[in-house]
Amino acid sequence: MSNPAQPPVPATEATGTTETAESTVEVTVWSLEQTSPADLRPAAVPEGNLRIVRSEVALPEFSRFLYTAVGGDIRWTDRLGMTYAQWQELLDRPGAETWVAYANGTPAGYVQLDAQDDGAVEILYFGLIPAFRGRRIGGHLLSYGVARAWDLAERWPERPATRRVWLHTCSKDGPYAMDNYLRRGFRLFDTKTEVEPVVATPGPWPGAYGA
Repeated sequence: MSNPAQPPVPATEATGTTETAESTVEVTVWSLEQTSPADLRPAAVPEGNLRIVRSEVALPEFSRFLYTAVGGDIRWTDRLGMTYAQWQELLDRPGAETWVAYANGTPAGYVQLDAQDDGAVEILYFGLIPAFRGRRIGGHLLSYGVARAWDLAERWPERPATRRVWLHTCSKDGPYAMDNYLRRGFRLFDTKTEVEPVVATPGPWPGAYGA
């Protein structure tokens, strides 16, 4: 999942080529939403030993691991410069939740939720570690995460009941991201085109993902 509101999130910042700080790239940002729990169209549960568990201890170390493991090959970078305290502050927000998919006991991907004002819940981050893509896990994980966004107030009595679940994705995201969101019942409500600077980013470590 991608979230350019923060700024842009799950997204590919660059190709394998080296770019200069003066280079720019045109990015299309799509905003999608559900306005009723009935909007959700769940994906089929994949076969195999898959569990989705809420990470109830707010650990910046684990959150950063998920962020870099899921976004390494598509160069998620917006949080890499954050301090430990900044990570902790985001994780400690009332209504902030991280739901992690485990395949045969191994983290496979995650959904991060952020409760906002007026009953809105944003899907801040969603994605799979590359080794687990293409196994029909993503649709189920997204379905589960959206359902948890809709019933979030049951776990956080101080939060209002969810009235809207929303997210951002963009043209730098994975090729199947938009299709997954639309299949789960999200509707497009805004489209923007932005020009962003392109800078050299760490990307995957040498040897990872064919690099």
